[in-house]
Amino acid sequence: MIGRIKHILALLVLISGTVFSQQVTTTQTRNVDNQNATVETKSLNQTSYVAKPKNAWELGVHAGHYFIDGDVDSRIPGGYGIGLHLRKAIHYVFSLRGDFMYGQTRGLDPQLWSRPSKGGGLVEDVFSPYDNQDGWFPAYKTSYGYIAMQGVLNIGNILFHKDRNKWNWYTALGAGLSTFSTKLNLLGENNQAYSGLGAIQNKYSSVFDTKAGRKDIKKDVDAIYDNTYETPSWKKKGIFRLGDETNVHVVFTASMGISRKLSKRINLGIEHQLMLSDNDQLDGIRFRSAVDQTNNNDISHYTSLRLGINLGNFDKVTEPLYWLNPLNGFMNDIAELKARPVFDLTDSDQDGVIDMLDQEPDTPLGAPVDTRGIALDSDGDGIPDYKDKEPYSPPGYPVDGMGVAKVETITMDDVNKAIDIKASTFTSDCGKWFLPTVHFDRDRANVKPEYYGHLHHVATVMKMCPDICISVIGNSDVNSKNKYRDALAFTRAQNVADYLVSKYGIDRSRIKVGYASDVSPVFKNNKSESYMNRRVDIKVCGPGDADMTAPEGMSKINSNPRSATSGEPKFIGNKNSGY
Repeated sequence: MIGRIKHILALLVLISGTVFSQQVTTTQTRNVDNQNATVETKSLNQTSYVAKPKNAWELGVHAGHYFIDGDVDSRIPGGYGIGLHLRKAIHYVFSLRGDFMYGQTRGLDPQLWSRPSKGGGLVEDVFSPYDNQDGWFPAYKTSYGYIAMQGVLNIGNILFHKDRNKWNWYTALGAGLSTFSTKLNLLGENNQAYSGLGAIQNKYSSVFDTKAGRKDIKKDVDAIYDNTYETPSWKKKGIFRLGDETNVHVVFTASMGISRKLSKRINLGIEHQLMLSDNDQLDGIRFRSAVDQTNNNDISHYTSLRLGINLGNFDKVTEPLYWLNPLNGFMNDIAELKARPVFDLTDSDQDGVIDMLDQEPDTPLGAPVDTRGIALDSDGDGIPDYKDKEPYSPPGYPVDGMGVAKVETITMDDVNKAIDIKASTFTSDCGKWFLPTVHFDRDRANVKPEYYGHLHHVATVMKMCPDICISVIGNSDVNSKNKYRDALAFTRAQNVADYLVSKYGIDRSRIKVGYASDVSPVFKNNKSESYMNRRVDIKVCGPGDADMTAPEGMSKINSNPRSATSGEPKFIGNKNSGY
C-alpha cells in the first residue's frame, strides 16, 4: 500500500511541476519590471497589480477522537488525540502548516486468535504463552505521535458580494515522521496466559458475526481481562530508531475540514485526518492465520476540533490570506472611484462648463459653447456663432465681417438647363443599369425577405424606363435529379415575376420567364458552394427572348402556397428518384 502511495505522490509532483513550469505571455501596459516591485511601489500605484498584504501566522491547538483501522476492532470511543499546528498563507488559496499530534487508543477483537500450531496467525514469539491454550482475544493500547509538514488548499474564498469569508473549507496533504508504542493485555495473574477463553468462543459461535453477539463477547472478555497492558508488542527490526526502543516511520497525511471565523483573531474548525505509513503493527497484530500471512497496513484516523489564533499586530498585518477575498483590493479601488468628490464646480462665465475644464473661461453670457467651453463656430468661418449673422454659411465661400457668405447667384434658366442635361443622360442610360441576382434556400422557391430590396430596385427602374423588358432565368444546384431541378428552377423564376407584378404593378408582358434546362452553375460539382447556384438571374431582354414553356411534370405541382406568406408552391414527388 505504501508503494502505491509513493507512486501517487510522485505523479502529483510531476504534474505540479509541469503546470508551474508553463508561462503565459501577456502584454504589459505599464511598469513592465513588476518582478522587482516592492510593497511600497505597489502601494503608490506604480505597478498594474495590488500589493500582496503582509498577513498573520496562525497558531492552533487541536483535540479529538483517535482510533486505528487495523486487524483488531477499535473501541468506540477508543482514544483521544491532542496537538498543535502553525500555519502560514503563501497566497489566497495555498498555505503551509506544520502539525504535531499525540494520541492514545485501545482495541479489543471479538474473535479468538491462535498460535500457528492451531492454524492461527499469532506467529511472533511474544504470543508463546498461548501455545497450549485455545487462543487469545487480542486487546491492545497504542500510544502514537507524528510531526508533519502539510500543504493546505483553501476552497471558496473568491467572493464578489462581501469582503470577508466567515466559513473556510479546505483540504490538506502532507508528509512527516511518526512513532508509536503498542502494549498488549496478554497475561493475567502471575503473568500467566488467560484460560477459558475458548469457552466464550463456543458460547457465541452462532452469533459472533452479529453486532449484538460481538458486543456480548467483548463484555464477557472484559470480565476476565485485568485491564492491564503489560506486554510490549512485536516490533519490526531494521526500522530507523531514536534510541533502542522507538521505531520511526515515514507517514503521509490526508485531511479535510471546515472552519468558522469567530472573530478577526480566532476561528474554530472540525477536521478529519488519515495517517498512512508502512506499518501493520499499530494494533499489535500482523497476520490473520498461519496460511494467510499477507498484511495490510494499519490506518490511523483522527477527528478533531481545531482552535486557530491569528498572531501579530493587526495594525501591521492582515488576517491570514485564506480568510481574505483576493478581489477586495479591486473592489475597494472601484468603490473609491465612485466615492471620489468633485472639488470645484465653479462656472464663472455660466456657460455650463466648470472653470477647471473651461478653455475659454470668459465667454460672453448666453453665447453657445462646445464641451471645452469655447464659443461655437458652427460653420468654421472664424466668426463665433454669437457674432455670426449667418452661423451656417455654405462651406468653401469667403465671408464678410458679419459672417455672411459671398455666394454667386444662379438664375432660373441655369437651374432648368442643368435639370435637362441630367434628365437626358439618365433616359439614354436605361439599358445600362445594375441587374441583381436573387438566391434561394435548398429545395425552396419562395422569395426571401432579404431580396425584396433587390426587386424594388428592378421595379423602380422599370417604371422609369417603360420601354424595356426583362428576362428572369431560374437556376438550381447540381444536387438533385434533372426533372425536379428544372421544375424548381422554373418555379423560382415564376415567383420572382409574380412578385414584381403583384407588388409593383409591372405589366406581365414586360417580363419573360425561363429556366436553364442545361444547368449553368457558377460553381461546378461543389456542394459546399451550391448556394450560389440556387438563383434567379435578371437581364434586359435580348432579341428573341420569350416566355419558356413550363418543364415536364409541372402539372403535378401544387399551386397553393406553402403558407400564407411564403408564396412557395409544394412539390409532389421524390427528388432522389428523378422527380
